[in-house]
Amino acid sequence: MLKRLNKLKGFTLIEVLLVVAIIAILAGIVILAVNPAKQLADTRNAQRRSDVNTIINAIYQYSIDNNGNLPASIVVAAADPANEICTTGGTCTGLTDLGVLTANGTYLVSMPRDPSSNDANNTQYKVVRDANNRVTVSAPDAEQGASITVTR
Repeated sequence: MLKRLNKLKGFTLIEVLLVVAIIAILAGIVILAVNPAKQLADTRNAQRRSDVNTIINAIYQYSIDNNGNLPASIVVAAADPANEICTTGGTCTGLTDLGVLTANGTYLVSMPRDPSSNDANNTQYKVVRDANNRVTVSAPDAEQGASITVTR
């Protein structure tokens, strides 16, 4: 009788398969609840917010160092509402060149680029100023309906 009890210890194949199936179902539910696509979009939007603030801070540091004058390439919004910023070292034809901010690494080492951008010349960020010299930097490619704009 003692020998027979020793042989009955352990799990059957059915029991092990049921536990594995339950764990797989729970893991699938957790992955759907976390929603990795939304998390990645939120991460890219956070980077955009950081980039927009970095650009506008550099513009105003430049302005402070140059007697309140903004970089000349920033035009009034009414004149040209689509003022996309050129990347550092890019071909700036038709884009706003803020190279004065990256010259010698004084204000920026390089112009930040949108995390989803594949364009070698365009950062995908926009900059305009109004008639009162208030500057607005925006990220028009923000995801999930977010509006990322900073005005100072």
